[in-house]
Amino acid sequence: QVQLVESGGGLVQAGGSLRLSCAASGRTVSRSAMGWFRQAPGKERDFVARIWSGGLTYYADSVKGRFTISRDNAKNPVYLQMNSLKPEDTAVYYCAARRNSVVASLPSEYADWGQGTQVTVSS
Repeated sequence: QVQLVESGGGLVQAGGSLRLSCAASGRTVSRSAMGWFRQAPGKERDFVARIWSGGLTYYADSVKGRFTISRDNAKNPVYLQMNSLKPEDTAVYYCAARRNSVVASLPSEYADWGQGTQVTVSS
């Protein structure tokens, strides 16, 4: 089992940037597919971005060109650089890990989750 802890959320004005981090402890996640998801109040948890252990990435259309997912396998974290933030990006952002290297986009396909970090974008 792995413990995931997100950090870096906060309040930012529209057009601003934030960088989220996801630290992992317990088992190594260097060979695990990792993902970022978000959940706004009253809405389902949505896919944001994913990264394969080899570094290949994939993004939701709503964030493509603005967000960048990356990882540092030596240090075990995953990052989400968020630029040109919009009010509709406001949500709790979650880091998630699969127990294999196969990438996926559905929340149900991820076994381990962090507690989430709040991102609020003001207009």
